Amino acid sequence: MPELDFQIVEVEAASRGLTPLLHFKLKVTTPATEPIQALILNAQIQIQSPQRSYTDAEKKRLVELFGTPERWGQTLQNRLWAHANTTTGSFTRETETILPVPCSYDLNLASAKFFYALDSGDVPLLFLFSGSVFYSTPEGRLQVERVSWNKECTCALPVRTWKDLMEQHYPNSGWLYLQRETFDRLCEFKRRHGLPTWESAMDQMLASIDAAQTREVLA
Repeated sequence: MPELDFQIVEVEAASRGLTPLLHFKLKVTTPATEPIQALILNAQIQIQSPQRSYTDAEKKRLVELFGTPERWGQTLQNRLWAHANTTTGSFTRETETILPVPCSYDLNLASAKFFYALDSGDVPLLFLFSGSVFYSTPEGRLQVERVSWNKECTCALPVRTWKDLMEQHYPNSGWLYLQRETFDRLCEFKRRHGLPTWESAMDQMLASIDAAQTREVLA
């Protein structure tokens, strides 16, 4: 089987994606002189959270994921982010292809919580590859082999790239998931008070809580 090496050379937001989507440009190289007929690749992408430093503000926002910082020696571990797939056509020596990775703004997901908690810098990513390689032997016979999971590469994803992608699809807003019963209660609160938007309903609820807490302090 030909030796294969992988490298992420660029990452950018899909310019016309209907949903948030990142395009990772993947470079595949081989020293084999015989052409590779095709590659079918599966990638498991992990967030290497121990491989970067965190500000005090980021640590506070990450308590829900990793606990308090004194526990991070045990809890700060790689986290699975996504699975992605791509293919290539025939090539000799090297080729490039796009590995598309859908992104979510659902803050119930650990990956979205992680990205949202960060202010700046890069997110170290680990790509683990598997799949099938189709190639020709020197005698011209077509062969198919499995790509081993020990094939991997790393990439630094700028936090700003993720945040700009979310701003592109959800400008000046956040994404909140509610259970049906909770949503029905919020809907009734909005209707009962004659409020025009969901933001005004949340603002009035929060203002009521703040006022109640102030009264408790003054009592």
